[in-house]
Amino acid sequence: MKPTIRYSILLLFPLLAACAHVPQQASVDAPEQNANVGKAQLEKIVEPPKLDLPNVELTDSLMYEFLLGDIAAQRSRPELAAQAYLDLAKTTRDPRVARRAAQLAFEAHQYDQSVQAFELWQQLEPTSPLAKQMLVSLLLTGGKLEEVRPHVVALLASDPDNVGRTLMSIYGMLNRVQDKNAALDWLTQVTQPYPQVAEAHWVLAQTAEAANKHERAVTESQQAVALRPDWDLAVVLEAQLLQRTEPQKAADLLKKYLQAHDENKEIRLIYARMLLTQKQYAPARDEFTKLLQQRPGSPELAFAIALISLQLGELDRAERELRQALASDDKNKDENTLHFYLGQLSEAKKDDAAALQHYRQISGGEYDYQSHLRMAYLLNKSGQLNEARKVLNQAVPKDESGRVQLLMIESQFLRDAKQYEESFKVLARGLESFPDQPELLYQSALIADKLNKHDVFEQLTRKLMKVDPDNAHAYNALGYSLLERNVRIPEAMELVGKAYKLAPDDAAIIDSMGWGYYRLGQYAKSLEFLQRAYKTDPDPEIAAHLGEAMWKQGDQEGAREVWTDSAKKYPDNESLKAVMKRFIP
Repeated sequence: MKPTIRYSILLLFPLLAACAHVPQQASVDAPEQNANVGKAQLEKIVEPPKLDLPNVELTDSLMYEFLLGDIAAQRSRPELAAQAYLDLAKTTRDPRVARRAAQLAFEAHQYDQSVQAFELWQQLEPTSPLAKQMLVSLLLTGGKLEEVRPHVVALLASDPDNVGRTLMSIYGMLNRVQDKNAALDWLTQVTQPYPQVAEAHWVLAQTAEAANKHERAVTESQQAVALRPDWDLAVVLEAQLLQRTEPQKAADLLKKYLQAHDENKEIRLIYARMLLTQKQYAPARDEFTKLLQQRPGSPELAFAIALISLQLGELDRAERELRQALASDDKNKDENTLHFYLGQLSEAKKDDAAALQHYRQISGGEYDYQSHLRMAYLLNKSGQLNEARKVLNQAVPKDESGRVQLLMIESQFLRDAKQYEESFKVLARGLESFPDQPELLYQSALIADKLNKHDVFEQLTRKLMKVDPDNAHAYNALGYSLLERNVRIPEAMELVGKAYKLAPDDAAIIDSMGWGYYRLGQYAKSLEFLQRAYKTDPDPEIAAHLGEAMWKQGDQEGAREVWTDSAKKYPDNESLKAVMKRFIP
């Protein structure tokens, strides 16, 4: 597919239908010359005071072609108008006609015609900077590096005082070339005559980095800084390149620059963020504080300082800084964000009442949903289950995953309150909307098993296996349930074995394997799996199984020790209490 033009429409000086016998037009003001020409940069163009116009008679045939082109343009057929004017330009060799052809072809996004028209215009009007600039832009956009090289060389040589500016503009177009290595080779040759131009090394550094030539990029950026040590763009580029491999050196470079340019807010902000990225929290806070002194009352900077203080564990200082940001007169401050982090800080200080107050003041915005989740959690934590559920129902999730999350949280609150039937109903309602959602199926199955709804439990887990065939926990849940009820043991072991193949390092699944061998009477093998499971995760239910297997193997003292240690950590665990009651009346 041919490349298409993506630039703004050029507002070229319109051509009056005339050739050699029509008086030359007066010129208009020229814009600032720039290699990357677009609508924003070009409002008008210069028609030079002296053009080498051809002596061509305006015949009826030529007049007809002019009219045909203009009518096509007026009727929104720029591609036909462009072709008509390009043919006329080739016939008349008039630079004004070539310029009009270039404009129309460009507006019609006709890449090949545009290149032809701009090449012809440049030939007919070699002093036109716009013709040169646009031809370079088009050829670079099309990735035609070899074709554009002589034009770029000539463009640079024609204005030696502005080589740096021209190279910076060319880089913006060269950056679109897909073959980065070819672009780097091309740019190296083009810039070879300008070793003392800092911008040449800057563009080489950028292009080298894009071509994954990191060492070359660093070297070129260092040369740019050496040539222009006060040029902030060069210093920032070198620092960003060093950040990848030598982060401290990058930070030191910016620090040194700021010692000589203390007033440069942009570089200080980059430096502060770099320190933050490197987890140098205290120095980063110092830099943000300096910025705040330069921009007093800025809620964004006060907020950044507060978050760093929070990261450093300085809760009182963080609260003071957040409140300072909240009290700011800045109309653009984000009060919702500030209240959210004040709520988070209050939670960290274990002041749940203050946290709730902050979360309740959040209305809309990025943190509205999260604030509802935090309010629900705090209300449930304080025993206000019904209020927590109301807050969850008021939350507005952004997508399906958010809606599922709300169902899961509400179900968990009810489960924690041992309202298993109500918890199951919440998930069942969720399955009506999302019948194939894996987590809803899994959690619903677990609660059904808890309620001894074994048929429902098996239906849900088997559906989960179909929906998500690689879900190890689905196979483990059904297999373990059968093992616990001591029924269909061979089938249970087959299910647990499949889970183990899918997730061989999962402690719960290793425990199921060990418990399955226990049911089969293979106590030595059972003990092997259970010990590995307990070492991975000293869960009280795994402790209950391990102790029982040890007891069967004759290690009663060891079993007592495992149970006792686990009971100290989990005194309310029902499984642990039940097994200890059976073996230690």
